[in-house]
Amino acid sequence: MTTLKLKKDKPTSTRTRGEPRGPLRGVAAPRKQVTLAQAQAERAARAQPNRRAKPEPNARGGLPPPRDMPRGAGPVEPTSERRAPPQAVPKPPRRPPTPRGEALPRPALPARREPARSAAAPTREGDRLSKYMTARGMASRREADDWIAAGWVRVDGKLAVLGQRIGPDARIDIDARARTEQAQRVTILLNKPIGYVSGQAEDGHEPAVILVKPENRWAEDRGISFHAGHLRHLAPAGRLDIDSVGLLVLTQDGRIAKALIGEDSRVEKEYLVRVRRIEPGPVPADDIARLEFGLELDGQALRPAKVSWANEDQLRFVLREGRKRQIRRMCELVGLEVLGLKRVRIGSVVLGKLPPGQWRYLRSDESFA
Repeated sequence: MTTLKLKKDKPTSTRTRGEPRGPLRGVAAPRKQVTLAQAQAERAARAQPNRRAKPEPNARGGLPPPRDMPRGAGPVEPTSERRAPPQAVPKPPRRPPTPRGEALPRPALPARREPARSAAAPTREGDRLSKYMTARGMASRREADDWIAAGWVRVDGKLAVLGQRIGPDARIDIDARARTEQAQRVTILLNKPIGYVSGQAEDGHEPAVILVKPENRWAEDRGISFHAGHLRHLAPAGRLDIDSVGLLVLTQDGRIAKALIGEDSRVEKEYLVRVRRIEPGPVPADDIARLEFGLELDGQALRPAKVSWANEDQLRFVLREGRKRQIRRMCELVGLEVLGLKRVRIGSVVLGKLPPGQWRYLRSDESFA
């Protein structure tokens, strides 16, 4: 049996003549021409994709229910009252700005009670007395302080004190001894006892300079009148150990100090030293010779010395230098123990009859050279 296939009639084209044909297979369709306004509108729509259109009111005048509202809930009714905005909390008033360069006011402090002043206490009026005297050409600042400390200055008839302040109309009287006595720099000779140090206080021991006071002055000393200004800048010119006694020089004159303790000093110092030999027997003559020359201290050779027997148990030392504990260390090197040490002469100035713990002034006819 033969099957017949019937051909379907192709639909007749409805394209009129002159109408452009559709795009052919495999050929891209022509690009649609877009105006600038349309392009800007499309760009604005893409930039706000999440903005929803404003919902339209329903028939009753209310807004339709939101999408997530459960079924059966009515539309949102319009309200004519708006929620009042939250009220702002009042802030504390701000402090007005302080002008630049002006400090803030400080709270007032209670008034301090001033201590009562004694009659001799310096006042706080005007300039210091020593400064006033220097400005008027009466004295240098240091001399003015020395004169005031010595009691040679009076203000309006009253004895002046250090640190006193005076007014411009104050009357100042200066003792006639001020210029003559102050120009003389004094040197004091002291017979130092055991237990005092030559210089600054150390290990609880007091300096020997504290013995220089009017009640300790030797009764046979005459000539110079003592005043407090003689104690200012009084320094020892030479060392004397705490357990040694004898002549100690205290001076205000730098020239004398340099002559006695300077590196180039050749002034002799004489000592009486009581010794005892550590080993039994007499002291060999060779040890005395070694004390005179040939010993070293701290790696440095000592200058030649004069050593001789003063009596059966005392040696006489004459040195031209003064190292720390020099005689005691020299004696230890030759087997001798020092039991006592006394300085009796410095240059041509001798201790003489000056009692222990007392002092006197260096006379004008005396010299250490």
